[in-house]
Amino acid sequence: MCGIVGIVSSSPVNQQVYDALALLQHRGQDSTGIATAEGRVLHMAKAKGQVREAYRTRDMRSLLGTMGLGHVRYATRGSASSEEEAQPFYVNAPYGIILVHNGNLTNTRELTRELFDVDRRHLNTNSDTELLVNVLAHELQAQVSGADLDPDQVFAAISRLHERVEGSYAAIALIAGHGLLAFRDPFGIRPLVLGRRTTGLTGDEWVVASESLVLEAAGYETVRDVAPGEAVFISASGEMVSKQCAANPRLIPCSFEYVYLARPDSIMNGISVYEARLRLGDRLADTIAQYTPKGDIDVVMPIPDSSRPAAMQVAQKLGIEYREGFYKNRYVGRTFIMPGQAERKKSVKQKLNAMSSEFAGKNILIVDDSIVRGTTSKEIVEMARAAGANKVTFTSAAPPVRYPHVYGINMPTRTELIAHGRKIPEINTELGSDYLIYQEVADMQAAIIEGSGIESLEMSCFTGDYVTGTVTPEYLRWVEQNQLS
Repeated sequence: MCGIVGIVSSSPVNQQVYDALALLQHRGQDSTGIATAEGRVLHMAKAKGQVREAYRTRDMRSLLGTMGLGHVRYATRGSASSEEEAQPFYVNAPYGIILVHNGNLTNTRELTRELFDVDRRHLNTNSDTELLVNVLAHELQAQVSGADLDPDQVFAAISRLHERVEGSYAAIALIAGHGLLAFRDPFGIRPLVLGRRTTGLTGDEWVVASESLVLEAAGYETVRDVAPGEAVFISASGEMVSKQCAANPRLIPCSFEYVYLARPDSIMNGISVYEARLRLGDRLADTIAQYTPKGDIDVVMPIPDSSRPAAMQVAQKLGIEYREGFYKNRYVGRTFIMPGQAERKKSVKQKLNAMSSEFAGKNILIVDDSIVRGTTSKEIVEMARAAGANKVTFTSAAPPVRYPHVYGINMPTRTELIAHGRKIPEINTELGSDYLIYQEVADMQAAIIEGSGIESLEMSCFTGDYVTGTVTPEYLRWVEQNQLS
């Protein structure tokens, strides 16, 4: 999971990209990068850390031009500590291409061999984004025959890229002297939204971003989501053309975007994240009513912030008082996307504080958006008991996470997942709660896609079914042996 944005403007773009990345900070906190195009000259600045601390005045002054893109990184490939693996990535031919990418490629071994043995391209990192930009560059080089570049050549290159690349990828690229390119994998696993605003005599300005909140904050009209398999090319003068470049595209977006990753004020694939989370709460309330002894809950409490909409609906539907018992320190990042288990565990108590007045002598029902490794959940149960709770019922608005996620979320190994190989009573014992209740898989899918026209979701971490059809048991073993979370 990362956050990406690309902008074609009639005015300097550096501050616009910076502001957009600040809005996408929840999608990645390891590193960040911005690139701009000033005619045929490309400028780039990237660094470890969050947006507000990464860029200095001298960096912003060097990012000249009216086209730009940016990235906030949460490492799912390579090393979170490696500054060389921060995005964007650059290749100098053809023309000069800078690219940012959200997602995970699942055929990196095959692509690495092809790029070395056939394409004769050098890779300097373990990042799958470097693979992606080199595949794009190679295929684009094969299409061009002169100095000029037309959109049909770009679209032909993306068609070949779709044939070669497997996995999830929402990507944005600057092509020096020509324009901005955005494209999405044939399953649309990771989100990408297109927006436009008109600025009088200067014509249209365009933005593509991971979430719609970026568009709304900057006064853009949401045009639509970039379709699965589609490529969008925007010239420096603001002319936009698009084409479907995949043979058999199908929209199967990632369910975890709606459960946890995205901000609630975003709309992606036509689905309001906030409303989806309300519906998750409605469905969860029915399951809680089925499995929890009546009268055994005094108050419902969320784990702030992403579980708050679901918890409000649970309380309302069950007719139980809703209270805020956990106070969140907003200066500590999201523990799930922190690199390393030790760092996550250390941050839980820095991030949350339980107010004793809300817990003392009460039977508490805690609602969280999901339970992944169980580290945070176990600490929260202990905090509730230490604050004086009589009984603790722990509930998850998502089903048990039992399988690795290989499409851009950092869950690479089964052994780190608390639900893998355990039944729910065993997980309950691990967490130390009195009762443990999960959302059903069918209820989660129905709650998210209700009224959207989308038929199914990417739910591999809950079901073990991988939508691309190319994830084998051998690949999962390789990932577990070669990738730490």
